[in-house]
Amino acid sequence: MMQPKAGQSAQDFWDELYRRASPETRGLPSAMLERFAMDRTPGRALDLGCAKGDDAIWLAQQGWDVVATDIAQTALDIAKANAAERGVSDRISFERHDLAISFPEGRYDLISAMFLQTPFDFPTPQVFAQAYDQLASGGMLLIVTHGSVAPWSWKKADHPYPKPEEDLAALGYAASDNQVAFIDAVRRTAHGPGGQTAQVLDNVIALVKA
Repeated sequence: MMQPKAGQSAQDFWDELYRRASPETRGLPSAMLERFAMDRTPGRALDLGCAKGDDAIWLAQQGWDVVATDIAQTALDIAKANAAERGVSDRISFERHDLAISFPEGRYDLISAMFLQTPFDFPTPQVFAQAYDQLASGGMLLIVTHGSVAPWSWKKADHPYPKPEEDLAALGYAASDNQVAFIDAVRRTAHGPGGQTAQVLDNVIALVKA
């Protein structure tokens, strides 16, 4: 996995990463997003860190109106092209945000944050608190973070990763709180940039706003 260069900004790092990457995607949504969004009534969705657009495109195909954000304009350009190719451009608004600085406006029925992790300092609890605050009544905030990593990740495999309950506590919640609809570590097969595969754990948290 590409490492940040000395003095490189987060935006420049992610733009360079996507410039080096193929614009092609697997064309599939994140498994946890599909699991939790499939039975929800489509409304307005926010995809935080949309990358090449697979999740936003899938949501649009299910009838959601989507705001898709990323820090990298290169990623947004790829995602826009992929959305146009799949005929859902009219249902997706693409916005560039460094979520440490700015956040999309409005209320949302679903906010998805898939692996919103970075080698740079990032105010994760504050960003997720802002996301929860912008949920509509009955809306869901779905957070998936790394519980372990594949060998090709920029983080070392022996890096201590938090358990789902620790991630939840960092957000100011306990598993017994009414807002917590789901919390668990889920095993998944990860796919690397060179076709590699590895078994990893994902921390999954779903919060529903009353």
